[in-house]
Amino acid sequence: MEDVGAVRTVNKWLITITVMLPTIMEIIDTSVANVALPYMQGSLNAGTEEITWVLTSYLVSNAVVLPMTGWIASIFGRKRFLLTCILLFTIASLLCGLAPNLGTLIAFRVIQGAAGGALIPISQAILMETFPPHQRGMAMAIFGVGAMFGPIIGPALGGYITDHMNWRWIFYINLPVGMIALSMCSLFIHDPDYIRRSPHGSFRVDYAGLILLTISMGTLQIVLDKGQQEDWFNSNLIIGGTIITIAAFIWLIWNELTHDHPVVNLRLFKNLTFSTGNMIMFVVGFCLYSSIMLIPLFLQVLMGYSATDAGMVMAPGGVATLVTMPLVGAMLNKYDGRKIVATGLTISALSMFMMQQLSLEAGYGDFVWPRVVLGIGLAMVFVPLTTVTLAVIDREQMGNATGIFNLLRNIGGSVGIAVAATLLSRYAQFYQTVLTPNITPYHQPYVTGVNVLKQKLIQLGVPAPSVDHAANQIVYGQVMKQAATLAYNHIFFIVGIAFLVIIPLLLLLKKPTHHDPSVVAH
Repeated sequence: MEDVGAVRTVNKWLITITVMLPTIMEIIDTSVANVALPYMQGSLNAGTEEITWVLTSYLVSNAVVLPMTGWIASIFGRKRFLLTCILLFTIASLLCGLAPNLGTLIAFRVIQGAAGGALIPISQAILMETFPPHQRGMAMAIFGVGAMFGPIIGPALGGYITDHMNWRWIFYINLPVGMIALSMCSLFIHDPDYIRRSPHGSFRVDYAGLILLTISMGTLQIVLDKGQQEDWFNSNLIIGGTIITIAAFIWLIWNELTHDHPVVNLRLFKNLTFSTGNMIMFVVGFCLYSSIMLIPLFLQVLMGYSATDAGMVMAPGGVATLVTMPLVGAMLNKYDGRKIVATGLTISALSMFMMQQLSLEAGYGDFVWPRVVLGIGLAMVFVPLTTVTLAVIDREQMGNATGIFNLLRNIGGSVGIAVAATLLSRYAQFYQTVLTPNITPYHQPYVTGVNVLKQKLIQLGVPAPSVDHAANQIVYGQVMKQAATLAYNHIFFIVGIAFLVIIPLLLLLKKPTHHDPSVVAH
């Protein structure tokens, strides 16, 4: 058995760096593959619908494992489980890069997602126990740098690799990081006393909970991911998936509340602060993931940016987050975390209203500054919200709590992406209908503009019989682009309102104290 004194002398900043490595690796891998899908599609000879399973398979297995992380760690030991997850994630990354066909790639992505699902909640639980209460804000700030930087640097990194190398390298880059993380975890991470004293394997396994959790989370993720593509409830797949999700989820709640050793400890939601914090995090995840999906899409589809250029628009927001989070961690020692969250939500809403003004004439700076403002706002949300929400949880339940907390953020993100994709399609059709009546021979600005366009086409050498058709094609294309732009602007406005709507919920959070005895040094 390891010496307890030796465990407590490990430098807390070494532990912080150790748990940040697998966290950054996992979060980047969630988004790095997005921009590489067209390259994978050509290389693996896959269809458009088939290739999206590279993303869906990862998210499904990730969502299933997240809430059961604390339960698994309590059975096998947290250090052993963390080492196993890092090793599996690294091996699966290598196998994804070597995959000869789509089926094999999807299978390895399932393994990678399952292993990666546990990395963030375990890392977060270790940090919350390693630092004393008065330093938890700074610990979460440093941890949050990795958690927030991942979704932003992921698309930029994926874009650069796919533009300048082979898409397989988006998986190979995990190998050195994984090996370093394994070594540091072996040296610096140790199980706390309560985990080493726990009666591993002496209690009845919640098999029903495992099955129901897998079914409910898996089908929910598939419904959200495929909803827009299948035209939602006009599809038997979506209807059936929704029925299965609801039924499995209701049964799961009943099973977990009546089982002595549930896979997911839903009793934690009896705490008002924990429940409210998770609800706020769900909406923040909704807003964050929908916005970081929409901006690159706007840039690449409407503005003609390359994957690398679109990624570079996102990157300054990550730098803003990187700079702001440590400052927020220091602020938590002096100010009420709830007020910092309220300020962060307001700033995030402001960034969405700035994006609402974007047009097809916008330049690089017009896109970058709203992203910088959003990066600052989200830094002021994630750190104090995580600290305040988890401060009320006993250390024995910290693994369960962090798993649930991260799951709610991910589900919020999945819902946000699904809703944004649906609204984008519907609003684009609506605005196209609104704009089209102006394209008539009786609308003088249209007639004047078309005549000028025809003259330019003739000067460019377009044959006279083809000028009318060419001019109409250009006008129609511009109408489509303008309609899409208005749709994006409308969704940015909705996301901004969503940030503001959840501010009153902060009143339900317990005011944090810096003398909470429930969490001790690791």
